[in-house]
Amino acid sequence: MAGVFEVEVDGVEHDHGLQHHDEPHQFDVSKLSPEEKWRVEHARMHAKHKGHEAMHAEMVLILIVTLVVAQLVLVQWKQRHPKSYNLVTLFQMWVVPLYFTTKLHWWRFLTTWFIFSVITAYISFRATRKPLACTTPRLVYKWFLLLYKISYATGIVGYTVVMFTLFGINLIFRIKPEDAMDFGVSLLFYGLYYGVLGRDFAEMCADFMASTVGYYSASGMPTKHLSDNICAVCGQPILVDVSEEGIIENTYRLSCNHVFHEFCIRGWCIVGKKQMCPYCKEKVDLKRMFSNPWERPHVMYGQLLDWLRYLVAWQPVIIGFVQGINYVLGLE
Repeated sequence: MAGVFEVEVDGVEHDHGLQHHDEPHQFDVSKLSPEEKWRVEHARMHAKHKGHEAMHAEMVLILIVTLVVAQLVLVQWKQRHPKSYNLVTLFQMWVVPLYFTTKLHWWRFLTTWFIFSVITAYISFRATRKPLACTTPRLVYKWFLLLYKISYATGIVGYTVVMFTLFGINLIFRIKPEDAMDFGVSLLFYGLYYGVLGRDFAEMCADFMASTVGYYSASGMPTKHLSDNICAVCGQPILVDVSEEGIIENTYRLSCNHVFHEFCIRGWCIVGKKQMCPYCKEKVDLKRMFSNPWERPHVMYGQLLDWLRYLVAWQPVIIGFVQGINYVLGLE
């Protein structure tokens, strides 16, 4: 049904460049271009909030105070109770985007979210079983390492498309700027979101599996003595010598002289965010472990994902809390 609106600002009716044919003070919104619709909404917003400057200043003050207090509370929570903080943050990362994308009917994201959730739920279930199957650690780390590489590549492609659009390279291929930007931002969002979520699930699984094997504990000494030919991450024998080239994977020796399977220590250090030896907790020398310089940026990318966690997990909750305060106080 076509809508008809009359716009009045400061006591004078404005058409913002619109031509009135039948009725001098009314027009059919359905026949307007997107730019003209935006002008109409802009004029209506000004008319609606005229004379509310003091209220708007109060709302801005509430927003600033809430952001500062929330930041202090989150920092203290993370320092005092890191385990509960990480679990709640992981849950927030998982469900908050689901709520907004369902509300906006973003079916493409919902499809990828469902596939990710099903596979990750199965992997997490395998990682939390006792006794731990001998093939589970390698399965877990391979999945999260694959997810990490896919999210990394997706984020790089998205960032490249955004930069190309800003420099106008999309016009060479006759692609509209808004279409190219939407595509680039979408890829960037997918890469960063699943990168953060995958790393958090990987850290949880890495802690649980290593504690189950017995060679690692978050605090205190390990419950088992580590032999020279045993991997402290998965608890399986080392079959390939450090100096030999493996067919499927190599063997890595850390600066503390403890040896590990390639997939295990890669998953532990990069995917699981553990920058220390699983057995003796000595800091891992990543430059010695990764001789290929092209592998080192993955670690920097992981640090970037840590920064994004607050924006996705807690920012919508804080904004929702601010809107609740404004509603209770009658501010609009």
